[in-house]
Amino acid sequence: MAIRIFITGGTFDKEYNELNGSLYFKDTHLSDLLEMGRNKVAVEIRTLMMIDSLEMTEEDRQLIVHQCNNCDETKIVITHGTDTMAETAAMIAAHVKDKTVILTGAMIPIKFGSSDGLFNLGSALAFAQSLPAGVYVAMNGRYFNWNNVRKNRQTGVFEEVK
Repeated sequence: MAIRIFITGGTFDKEYNELNGSLYFKDTHLSDLLEMGRNKVAVEIRTLMMIDSLEMTEEDRQLIVHQCNNCDETKIVITHGTDTMAETAAMIAAHVKDKTVILTGAMIPIKFGSSDGLFNLGSALAFAQSLPAGVYVAMNGRYFNWNNVRKNRQTGVFEEVK
């Protein structure tokens, strides 16, 4: 069975406005990334929203939970902004059972060329295939259990909560 990929936005899919220096959303870059990474894993992609995770609401998270519970696939990857990834992971863990759900994102937009997004996406796809049912965050080549992860804002990497 295919891996379901849900797109929610985040730095992963941000574009740079050269006129005013702002970041914004246009289209997802996921298909391009899968092609660039020479992905051969069957995937089903659905865009749920294109927002910064700092703007994500309780209703947005409920939509993500609903989609996870109602898709046929048991292995799910969610592209998500890094700032509130742990909060969304906690909500999914509370409401989604018997599925392997991996949240991943990027610290640098894909369009910048030096993004960690391609590596994180590839890691998330591999973890989705190999980890047991549960909710995880995949960043920096590592996976973390949903209830033992945080974004370290000083170093810009994800780490276990101590």
